[in-house]
Amino acid sequence: MPDPELVQYQAGEGVATVTLDSPSNRNALSGALLAQLTAALDRAGGDPTVRVVVLTGAGPAFCSGADLAEQRSRNEKGLPPEQPSFPLPDVLRRLWRSPKPVLGRVNGPARAGGIGLVAACDIAVAASSATFAFPEVRVGVVPALISVVCLPRLQPRAAVEYLLTGEVFDASRAVAIGLVSRAVADTDLDAEIARYAAMLLRGGPEALAHTKAVIREVPGLDFDAALDRMLALSRDRFASAEAREGMRAFAERRPPSWARDGGAVPPTGPGPEPAPRPGPGPGPGSAGQAVAG
Repeated sequence: MPDPELVQYQAGEGVATVTLDSPSNRNALSGALLAQLTAALDRAGGDPTVRVVVLTGAGPAFCSGADLAEQRSRNEKGLPPEQPSFPLPDVLRRLWRSPKPVLGRVNGPARAGGIGLVAACDIAVAASSATFAFPEVRVGVVPALISVVCLPRLQPRAAVEYLLTGEVFDASRAVAIGLVSRAVADTDLDAEIARYAAMLLRGGPEALAHTKAVIREVPGLDFDAALDRMLALSRDRFASAEAREGMRAFAERRPPSWARDGGAVPPTGPGPEPAPRPGPGPGPGSAGQAVAG
């Protein structure tokens, strides 16, 4: 019997929306869901009409983390924990290294591995009602895999505090410690995701992919080595066909070809950037019940 559809995929106007769709267990990361999520991310990555990927959850939660019921069943059967292979590393690699920008639409609570998905996104916007926690130590496990994507995002003191205690924190605190980019009222979540997607669609696809690589790689380079590598990249990009088109479009006061194709820029020309949104308002209190996983 085939697995049920646990991940939904929808694409149009340059944006692919990938939705975790297992609300009965708060979109827990079962092996089947992760396999389908991997396939959906590959589909978005291989579609030349997709320029931006949005990752979100169905129902009241974003993602509750690992499917503990599935793991308990494996333990009771005496099965090795990594057979079959747990595909979470494959998902995190695809999100982190995607040449296309990935927007996290955090529609509700995120726990454990669900926070790993949030951290692996390039930009994450949370509903103000969303809450977060790393409850792994409370069930005797370690936030090991997700530490690879979470620790580069989190302030060091906050990482120690929340990974060790498992305490629940709210969306405004998630912004303050670097986990998410912005928290907005629940009713404004879709509009804010659309605003970010429109801005990302204005960027050259190759330029965005190279810029993502720069953000990942430069912090780990020696200073002089970084300058040498970035000089070579800068020279290459200024001479690229994409840059030539972008500079012609700027001089001619028209949108570049990729923006016209993506439908993100009105025909009147580049114009000013969208007005900045105000900072996140106060979120809900941090009290609440952690979701297992």
